[in-house]
Amino acid sequence: MSLRRHRTRWNDRAKAAAVRGYAAADGRLPISEIARAALRKAFPDHWSFLLGEIALYAFLVLLLTGVYLTLFFDPSMVETVYAGPYRPLQGQPMTQAYTTTLRLSIEVRGGLLIRQVHHWAALVFVAAIATHMLRVFFTGAFRKPREANWTLGVTLFILALLEGFAGYSLPDDLLSGTGLRTAATIVGSVPVVGTYLEMMLFGGQFPGQVVIPRLYVLHVLLVPALLVAVVTAHVLLVFYLKHTHWALPGHTNRNAVGRPMVPHFAAKSTGLFLLVFAVLTGMAAVAQINPVWHYGPYRPDQVSAGSQPDWYVGFLEGALRLMPAWNTVVAGHTIMWNVFVPALLLPGLLFTGLLCYPLIEKWATGDRAEHHLCDRPRNRPVRTGIGVAGIVFYAVLLLAGGNDLLALVFDVEIEAVTWVLRVALVLAPLLAFAVTRRLCLALQAADKRRLAEGDKTREVRQAVHGELSGRHRALPPAERYRLLVRETQEPVTLPEQGPVPRRLRLRAALSRFLLTDRVELPAQETERVAVAERTAPPRWDDSRGIEGRGGSGGAEPGEGDRTAVRTD
Repeated sequence: MSLRRHRTRWNDRAKAAAVRGYAAADGRLPISEIARAALRKAFPDHWSFLLGEIALYAFLVLLLTGVYLTLFFDPSMVETVYAGPYRPLQGQPMTQAYTTTLRLSIEVRGGLLIRQVHHWAALVFVAAIATHMLRVFFTGAFRKPREANWTLGVTLFILALLEGFAGYSLPDDLLSGTGLRTAATIVGSVPVVGTYLEMMLFGGQFPGQVVIPRLYVLHVLLVPALLVAVVTAHVLLVFYLKHTHWALPGHTNRNAVGRPMVPHFAAKSTGLFLLVFAVLTGMAAVAQINPVWHYGPYRPDQVSAGSQPDWYVGFLEGALRLMPAWNTVVAGHTIMWNVFVPALLLPGLLFTGLLCYPLIEKWATGDRAEHHLCDRPRNRPVRTGIGVAGIVFYAVLLLAGGNDLLALVFDVEIEAVTWVLRVALVLAPLLAFAVTRRLCLALQAADKRRLAEGDKTREVRQAVHGELSGRHRALPPAERYRLLVRETQEPVTLPEQGPVPRRLRLRAALSRFLLTDRVELPAQETERVAVAERTAPPRWDDSRGIEGRGGSGGAEPGEGDRTAVRTD
């Protein structure tokens, strides 16, 4: 009994101390306000919103496994003679970086598993970011007020590519060394200053003695710090601005409907993290990746046959292989267009276009309103076509990165494969854009028929004169709501009188290009009014100085609130 009384007394004292500590901290910091806002935060239900979470959890796996790997890896480029247990390489000269990678893979218990989890997590991390960005692009979730979050997402993607390349190069095996040689050539292709940049980065003539230690610092310190900062800012902005959602009953442009953080989202998110970790571990256990002991140490006089980079930089390899061998000598300086254009200019233009697209669409359409409803891709044919054309453009470049393997497998001349891919790089995206645009309009027409006629049933009706016809049933209200509630906008018009500046003519042309492809849906006048109400931007709240962050009203539950938590 005495022990039980002591235990009860200590528990009471601990509770009292915790209450006093919380009260002291809450009196100096806005802890209660933050906790209250966090607990009532609504999170989306739709599966497509989990893509960003998969990227986040893959990043956490990368951090956990990366810390473990740093305990055994030495980035030194000092040469040693291998005397480990792997007999095919015994007596071979190699750097400490490669030696410790072999030791980690063969001698450290569980080291190979952690290495492969780390590598698979890196691939999934980049893939999840890319897929998440495609979801945001196709649904128009980059529009006001989320332009900054789109910029952070593109920046995160660029940093992930840099981080992946730095990690890929650290083992100093023959495959990664071939990639480093390509990187050195790309840096050296910068006009006028390229040679100086290459000598500075590699500490002398390639391969030098400092590039692996520098990449190690970049990989384990600088880029991860930037990634953590960008991810944190991205998550905080998502938390503050709320999520977008699909047009469903109760979902409007003035609210954010979803499940509460506790217990729904917390339980689901924890389960997703464990599932991602388990899948990555299972992939690492059964699917071999980057077997560096097969490649051997890097030697400048050798190149491994069939060298292929990881998929996320494969498009650069393909661009290099498709570019003709064009060089120009200007004032004694050789400009290597065959390297500079595909490896520096092309990705620079691609990422600049990604960063600027929200601003371009906003300027062309004159759209200044807030948007919290997701666009169905079929309702934005031109934007969807542009996105699909970009995917096809990337896919052709990725195929071109293995043109030698394609020629070997299909037993054709490599020049023929290269020319086919060069033509496809120009024509395939244009064809993909045209086909996608027509498919989107066809899907809109199908929605129009469903709204007018309803869904087909298996019943057949025979008229008095013998004609047979299928029977239709009216669409459910929720389905009709989903099809009708869409944001529409008219193109920018030119003034009827006076001279029209070229800038305004260009803007009107882009506006017509983006907005005129639309199939009008059959709706009653009351339905049109309801659609206009549900797609209207959040109202200005003079008392709080912000749009739609609170308040009440609207035709359906939760329509007036920016956050409406579903507990059903």
